[in-house]
Amino acid sequence: MVPELLLLLLFCAAFAAGLVDSIAGGGGLITVPVLMGIGLSPQMALGTNKLQGSFGSGSAMLHFVRAGTVKLKDCWAGMLWTAVGAALGVGAVQLLDSSLLKQLIPWLLVAIAVYMLISPRLGVEDSHARMEAGPFYLLFGLSIGFYDGFFGPGTGSFWTVALMMLLGCSMVRATATTKVMNFTSNFVALLFFLSAGQVRLLEGLVMGAGQFLGARVGSRLVITRGTAFIRPVFICVVLALVGRLIYLNLR
Repeated sequence: MVPELLLLLLFCAAFAAGLVDSIAGGGGLITVPVLMGIGLSPQMALGTNKLQGSFGSGSAMLHFVRAGTVKLKDCWAGMLWTAVGAALGVGAVQLLDSSLLKQLIPWLLVAIAVYMLISPRLGVEDSHARMEAGPFYLLFGLSIGFYDGFFGPGTGSFWTVALMMLLGCSMVRATATTKVMNFTSNFVALLFFLSAGQVRLLEGLVMGAGQFLGARVGSRLVITRGTAFIRPVFICVVLALVGRLIYLNLR
């Protein structure tokens, strides 16, 4: 039996992660170390994280859909290709070495943070799309979905910037659409982890409740506070993620 105090800690950690993740992504920075800190193996921690993360991304997605910030009918192509990419990524992680990604991703995230800092108008409002939606979702659904199934950190950041740069989405609409894609890849990856028996249900469900509530609060803040609020949080989360990944690579 898991002690009640430990379950409360997991709930609070997941609430904070859901809040941050619904605004700027990067909630796994909080939840994965906590899960490994209570003694779970890396595979079990990642599987359990996908369970609780599905609650957070699903909660944020529902809130954005109900508020009209994103329309699911506009996202079906992205959801389809993201699901395919995530399934391929989860399969590949069993066969391939992720060390190259671990070294490459921090530099990609640094580039995202720098680009955001030098482009203050990016995402302020909807702008002209540089790609058609069909090819965009085929390319990024497969690639980012694969990445989320294979490794994961920074997935939300990559989606948000791609949606702003290439589909011309405002930061609010990009954040909302990102949650749809996050939920898709989380849920598909979760199915694979469940089939492998690599999910702790009690811990995952308790954290899922915290994620659900935190994501509701965060998604409200995104809608009511807008880009001026999201941008600094987004940049801080990206830089924190960079620092965390560099630290892990140097250990």
